[in-house]
Amino acid sequence: MISLSAFLTIELLKKKLKRRAFILEQGEVCNHFTFVVKGCLKMYKVDTKGSQHNLQFAVENNWISDYGSFYNNESSDLNIETLEPSLLLQIKKNDVFHLFDHSSLFDRNIRIIIENSFIEQQKRVLQTISSTTQERYLYFLKRYPNLSNRISNVQIASYIGVTPEFLSMVRKKLSGK
Repeated sequence: MISLSAFLTIELLKKKLKRRAFILEQGEVCNHFTFVVKGCLKMYKVDTKGSQHNLQFAVENNWISDYGSFYNNESSDLNIETLEPSLLLQIKKNDVFHLFDHSSLFDRNIRIIIENSFIEQQKRVLQTISSTTQERYLYFLKRYPNLSNRISNVQIASYIGVTPEFLSMVRKKLSGK
């Protein structure tokens, strides 16, 4: 049962951001669940050598947050940045917990979103340790069917864990050229 009063007491933040804007930077605590109305975001870590490692992309109708930082109230090791001009809706931490307590439907839906995110991360780890670059690239295309037209090869290469040059060779091989 949805409790309308549970939703009337929360504040939904609407953010219109330009390309390359951060909604979370390494060292900050993640205090929002973010829903993408329009645009594209990436979540990534920068290693000690300055290399970027993309963990997740979020496009329209997807959620993105650093759940570890959010739930543990710890500084994040991750960045979340817009890749395109974006329109986002954010729910503050206190409001998320209020909705968990007062709306079983919200609680269930967010739990499913987080569980699916966990499952996706498990698949990525398994692919990283047991799949070829070609298999990882094909899985990326399956997971994000329209994203390759919206982001650069550099972003895709970072996601699948190869250099852009190696990704170009894989793409060339797949196209039969």
